[in-house]
Amino acid sequence: MEKTAGRDKSVRPNLLLSVKDLQVDFKTEQGIVRAVEGVNFDLYEGEILGIVGESGSGKSVSSMAIMGILSQSAIISKGKINYHGQGDAVVELTQLEEKRYQKIRGAEISMIFQEPMTSLNPVLRCGEQVVEAIMLHQNTPYKTAKKQTIALFKEVELARPEKIFSSYPHQISGGQKQRVMIAMAISCRPKLLIADEPTTALDVRVQKTILTILINLQKKYGMSIIFITHDLGVIAQIAQRVLVMYKGKLVEQGSMETIFNHSQLPYTQGLLKCRPRTDIRSQQLATVNDFLTLDADEIAKKTHAISKESRLKRHHQLYRQEALLKVEKLTTSYVSKRNFFGKATTYVQAVKDVSFEVYKGETLGLVGESGCGKTSLGRTILQMIPSTSGRVLYKGMDLSKLSTSEMRQLRSEIQIIFQDPYSSLNPRISVGDAIMEPMIVHGLLNSKKERRKKVMELLERVDMPEEAYNRYPHEFSGGQRQRIVIARSLALNPEFIVCDESVSALDVSVQAQVLNLLNELKQDYGLTYIFISHDLSVVKYMSDRILVMRNGEIVELGEADNLYYHPQQHYTQELIAAIPEI
Repeated sequence: MEKTAGRDKSVRPNLLLSVKDLQVDFKTEQGIVRAVEGVNFDLYEGEILGIVGESGSGKSVSSMAIMGILSQSAIISKGKINYHGQGDAVVELTQLEEKRYQKIRGAEISMIFQEPMTSLNPVLRCGEQVVEAIMLHQNTPYKTAKKQTIALFKEVELARPEKIFSSYPHQISGGQKQRVMIAMAISCRPKLLIADEPTTALDVRVQKTILTILINLQKKYGMSIIFITHDLGVIAQIAQRVLVMYKGKLVEQGSMETIFNHSQLPYTQGLLKCRPRTDIRSQQLATVNDFLTLDADEIAKKTHAISKESRLKRHHQLYRQEALLKVEKLTTSYVSKRNFFGKATTYVQAVKDVSFEVYKGETLGLVGESGCGKTSLGRTILQMIPSTSGRVLYKGMDLSKLSTSEMRQLRSEIQIIFQDPYSSLNPRISVGDAIMEPMIVHGLLNSKKERRKKVMELLERVDMPEEAYNRYPHEFSGGQRQRIVIARSLALNPEFIVCDESVSALDVSVQAQVLNLLNELKQDYGLTYIFISHDLSVVKYMSDRILVMRNGEIVELGEADNLYYHPQQHYTQELIAAIPEI
C-alpha cells in the first residue's frame, strides 16, 4: 500500500469518492469526440489528490463530470461516479436528477474555477455573491450570511474584508478574486473541494499564499481536495497522491515520491522537465512531445546550455547600438475617487517616475507581483492609456506627440499579446476572422486567399489545428485561446511586441513551445520584446535583462542571470524564493 504524506500508511481513511471507468463524449459537427476514456480512481477523506496533464488531457472535464456541470453537448456514455459522503448511503452522481444534485453541489462538493474573472458575476458585489451561496444552501438570514462572509474573507487572508465585500470583481486584483472564489467554495464547509487550476494566472508570491491557504483550510475542516493543474512544480507543494492524464486517459498514478522520482513514463518525464531550468540557460526548452518522440541524446542536443562567453559576446554587440525604445520619467495615474459633480478628487499612481531603455533585438523582462504596475507600464508605452508625465521615445519619436492616424499606422510595428485571452477575443467572430482582421485593417497582402494562407501558417506555428479557423473562442480551452491571441499579434509582422503575461494560462509543455517560438521569431525577424510575467523562472529564461517592479517603481534592473543569482533587493529575493521547485 502506498504511503501518503502526513498519514499513517497502516490506517486507510474512509472512501469519499470512487470514479469507475468514466467515459465522456462530446457531440460536435464533425461527430463524437471522446474527451475522457476509461478513467478510474478513488479519493479518500482528508486527502489532497493532484491531477496533472496538458490542456485537453481531460482533467477539467473529469472534474465537471463529478460536479454535474458538463455542457449540453457532453454525454457521460459509460462509467460511474460514486459519492460516499452521506453516511452509509452511496450516491451514484451520474444518475442524479438535477434538483437533488443542486443540494449536493456547493454544499458538499464545491469547486474553484480556473478563471475567477469569468466565474464571478461582474454586476454583483463580491460579498453579495458569497452571501447568496450561503443563503441558498444553509437557509440563513441575510445578516448572518453577511457576518459569515466577512469571517470567510478574513479566513482566506483578504486584507480589508469589509471593503472587498462591497467591491465589484473588476475593482480587485486577480489574487483577491481567487480568494473570493475560495471563500465562496468553502462557505458551506464542503466535504470535497475541486480546485481547477486555481493558481494558473497568479504571481508566484500570491500563488504560494493561495496554496498555503488551501492546505490550512483542508487541515482545519478535514476536507478532501482534488487539485488540478498542468504544473508538477505546483502539485509538489500541495498533493499527497498524483494522477497523470494524457489524451483523456489516466496513464499513471501513485504517491508523490513514485511520480517524481521513479516515473518511467516519457509523458510524465516531459511534464517534469519542460519548465525552464534555473541552474542553466538552455538553447531551447524541451516539450512533452520531445520526450515522446526523441531519444535522450536528441533531447540533450536540443536543450544544450548557452555558454556564458557567447551570451557576453551577444550582449556586447546588443548594447553598443542606439536604444530602440527610451522611457523617461514616465508616470501614469488613475482616478480612484470623484466628487458629486464627477470631478476627480483622488488619484492612484500605477507607474511612478520610471526610466529605462530597450535595445533592438533585446528581450527585457518585466517582473513583479499583481498590482505592481507591470501591465499599466506596458500599455502606457503603447499609448493604450495616457501617461501623466514623462516621455516614451520609439525610434526617436515621442509617441504621445503623434496624431491618431500616425499612431494607427505605427501599430503595425508595435503589438501587444494580452494577458486574458477570453476577453481580448470577440466571442462572435471566428478564430480565422479574428486573426485576419488586423491584416484587413492595415492592408496587408492583396487578397483573402493570401490572408487565409497566412492565417493557416500562423495557426500551425502556435500548434493549433486547421479546423480552428472556423471555430469560435468559447470552443477552446484557456491555453488554446492564448495561442490564438499570440497568432493574431504576429499577423502584421511587428518589430516590437509587449508580451503581457502571454504564457500565464498555458500548460507547461505548450508554454515551452510558445517560448521557443517567440525566441525563434525574435532571432529570424530581429524582434524586440518587453516580456511581462509573474513567473521569474520564465522571465529569466527569456530575458537579456530583468526589470523588477514594486508599487509602480523600479526596485532592481540588471542582466538576467546576474540578477537571479545575486539579487540585491529583499523583494527580488522573495520573488525568487516563491518559485515552486520540483
